[in-house]
Parts: sequence; structure tokens; C-alpha cells
Amino acid sequence: MHIVHVVQLYHPVSSGSVQYFVEIGRRLAAAGHRVTVLTTNAYDLEAFWQAGRREIDQPYEFHHGCHIHRFPVKRLSNHPLVYPILRRLLVEGVRFRVPLPILRWLAMRTPRVPDLEAWVAAHIDTIDAIHVTNVTLDSFIHPIVDLARAHHIPLVMTPFIHLGEIGDRAFVRYYSMPQQLDILRQSQYVLTMTQREKVFLQQHGIDQSRIHVVGAGVTPADLQNGDADGFRTRHDIDAPIVLQVGAMARDKGTITTVHAMQQLWRTGHPAHLVLIGAPLQHFTQFLQQLDAHDRSRIHLLAYASDDEKRDAYAAAQLFVMPSRTDSFGIVFLEAWVNMLPVIGAHAGGIPDVISDGVDGVLVEFDQPTQLASAIAALLQDHDRAQSYAQHGYNKVVSSMTWEHVYHRVERLVAPHDP
Repeated sequence: MHIVHVVQLYHPVSSGSVQYFVEIGRRLAAAGHRVTVLTTNAYDLEAFWQAGRREIDQPYEFHHGCHIHRFPVKRLSNHPLVYPILRRLLVEGVRFRVPLPILRWLAMRTPRVPDLEAWVAAHIDTIDAIHVTNVTLDSFIHPIVDLARAHHIPLVMTPFIHLGEIGDRAFVRYYSMPQQLDILRQSQYVLTMTQREKVFLQQHGIDQSRIHVVGAGVTPADLQNGDADGFRTRHDIDAPIVLQVGAMARDKGTITTVHAMQQLWRTGHPAHLVLIGAPLQHFTQFLQQLDAHDRSRIHLLAYASDDEKRDAYAAAQLFVMPSRTDSFGIVFLEAWVNMLPVIGAHAGGIPDVISDGVDGVLVEFDQPTQLASAIAALLQDHDRAQSYAQHGYNKVVSSMTWEHVYHRVERLVAPHDP
């Protein structure tokens, strides 16, 4: 089969959604399928609405058996406020019951990737299945959906819906607008990360028979046996390490983590904070405003290599990510296979990943005092921390490796002939 993945970001970008498609794609290719990845030249999310952000200058690459084609992003305007304003207009349009065709038209204004659309149109007769993703960046998914429907090509959607804080629709409304849900209704299968995400979609009228919980995973051997001593020496850290991996942004809880650490530092706690990921502009500005003493205990490793990240996991004592924007949270699995206790937020899909009080701790989003108490407690109670880590490790190896996930996805994306 020729399977086409349409994704907004891809290798070498590091994120959970990228990793999901890399791991599924490489296994499909190893099984003998032709896998084509159609993506953009963006290196981070801000490149979709803001000029001057980091881009990938290699238009074609063959990686892990997959053919990667990267296309430039076209914006209605390079002003960074245009995209947020347009999304806000869409939300208001939903509130005032603007008809679906108008919402769809507005959603498609920016960003666009016309060369990607043209590639699909030119190769449509060779494609057996299309797998699209990220429902919030739906502007260039709609034309692909239209092509798939017109040519009777099976369409699979992994939406990665960010549910936000429980009971608060302020965040999830940007992931569940009518034109976005219409993509899911036109998909043969919808693959969700958690049961919570599935229930949410059922409540919004998506046929439950089309929704399949597949989750995400890790390959433990790729993440273990890092050089803890080498990491500490390179970064001159002789103290407990609290680690957070992921985009550095308020919604990811990174600012909350810094505020929590500041509270601990005011009490004389010696721990250092290591942050790995892509820093968004507002976080960089926030960091610059901190006093020099606090900044000296924050180690920002933007775009760190896989080896550096593995070493950081080996050196850390605790992993935290109090995010409200994760549909799953692969980084928790990465921490568990390195025998680290974890702290997450009671938001998004994370409560389906972390069992509070069994293999980790859940705190409320944007509550630095609560987070500070949880960090201090786990750093102090070694036995409880190790118990959480062991339970998490056992859960990963029993059902949360990429091999487990691939077998759940393969039967839907590339079913075997009867």
C-alpha cells in the first residue's frame, strides 16, 4: 500500500505528535508499505503564524524508510496577531451559529501550504490511504479531505485534541469547532490518544464505532543508559535535578514550574531546574526578567540532541510537566523508563496516563504552590518516589511501547487483505 501522512511538523522536530508519526511510519515502511510524509518546512509551531522563525531548508529527505517532502508555509499576513485574531473570530462565529461553509472558509485563510495540496492532487491515483493530523491546524487539512472524498481514498485522522482543564471550555473550544469536527465525521477512522478524548468526541456527535483509542508509546532501549555524571559535569550541577521536557510555554506549565522552583529556592532548597525543548517567544521574555540568581539554577537546553536528553533523564531525580495542552504526554513514559517519578497536571489526557497516587502525582494547572509542595515531597520521600517510578515503568513495558501502539494503528491504517 501507498500510505500518505499529512502532518504539520515532522523530523527533525522533537514533539510527541512528531514522534508518533515517525514511529508508525518507520514500522509501516519496514512491513513493506510505501510511506510518504507530506509536511512543512516549519521547525516550531510559531512558524505557522509568524515570519522569521526557525525553518528546515531540506525539501526532501528519506528517513527511516519514509519519503519526506517539505513545503513552505504561506500566511495571509506575517503579522503575528493575524492568526490568533482569525481563530478568535472563528470561536465567536461558532457562538453566533455562523454556517459551517463560512467557518470552513475562514479557517482556510491562513496558514496554507498550497504546494502540499498540489502534490496530493498530482499523485492522487497512486495513494491507497491518507492519515492526517492536528485538528487545530485545520487550514490545510480541508483540501486534503476534499481530495480524499472525491477520489474515494480512505481517510484516517489522529486529531490530538487538547482537552484543557476539566470543566473549562476556554481551551478546548479551539479544537472542537464545527469545521474541525466535520473533518472527523468524514474520516473512516479517528484515532485518539486516551479514553477521555474518545468520550469527548462521542459527546460531540462523532460515531463511536469510528473512534479507536491507540495511545502513544516509547522504545525503552532508546531512552535508557544515559550518562548522568557526564551531564552533571557539563552543566556544573551538584544538586538534585528537576527535569521538564517539551515546548517551553505557559500552557505547557513551564512558567508554573519556574514559579514553583522559585518558591522552593526561597526556602533554601538546593534543586536545579533543567528545561529541554523549544522556547516560545513569551517564555524567553519571561526568563529574561528573572533575577540572575534564579536564572543561574535554570538550565535551558533548547533543541537538545537525543543523547543530551537521554543523559538528562539519567541525571534527574524528578520529572514534571504540569501542562494543559497535552493529549497524552509521551515524556511521562520517557521518565518512567528511566525510573523517575512524575508530576503532571489534572488536565488534557494526562489523567488517563498518570494514575494519581499510584505511579505519579497530579496537580491543578497553574498552581505553583501546589506544584512546589509536590516537588518537595517527592524529592524528600525517596521510597514513595521509587514506588511511583516502578509502577510507571511496569505500565510502559506492559502496554505503552511503540510496538504495542503500532499494532493498534496498523489494522486501521493498513489492514491486511482478507
